[in-house]
Amino acid sequence: MSIKILPANPNWPAQFSIIKALIERALPEGGLIHHIGSTAVPNLVAKNVIDIQISLASLKDLETEAMVAAGCSLGRPICDHCPPGMSLPQDELAKQFFRCNEPFVANIHVREKGRFNQRYPLLCRDYLRAHPLAAKAYGAIKQQLALHFPTDEDAYYDIKDPVFDLLMVGAEDWALSTAWLQPPSD
Repeated sequence: MSIKILPANPNWPAQFSIIKALIERALPEGGLIHHIGSTAVPNLVAKNVIDIQISLASLKDLETEAMVAAGCSLGRPICDHCPPGMSLPQDELAKQFFRCNEPFVANIHVREKGRFNQRYPLLCRDYLRAHPLAAKAYGAIKQQLALHFPTDEDAYYDIKDPVFDLLMVGAEDWALSTAWLQPPSD
């Protein structure tokens, strides 16, 4: 599979809304749905894949059959990346992962509310939305990685993930200075 970073698409938020409508019926009561990742940040280059986070009280609350009926297939990974220098228990990084290919390609990350990996993508998304220069620099890194590793997803993510961790240092300071709180569902 070739890694292609595309210019920002103003249709990505609408695509998220369409996929959200398809999957929200599969969620247990109290589940939250957020548009995350680069397609959720205005003017940020990205792969043409909508990333969605479902936040639940427990991973066990989601019925795989309901997600399959909504047009998604169960996939991997089942654990998120741990930032270098951190030692986190496995439950702070655990997730379920689904992939949808219709009507748009989407990666759906199911995580438990209050866990490290559930907060991380929301904070980073909001930080990049509030800091367009950081988003532009992050986009340039992704473009260069795709240029140098167009068919090597492992190399792409081995470099991209720690770069994201660098952004999170600033995002954590920003969260403290602004009293950032996790948002309700998108």
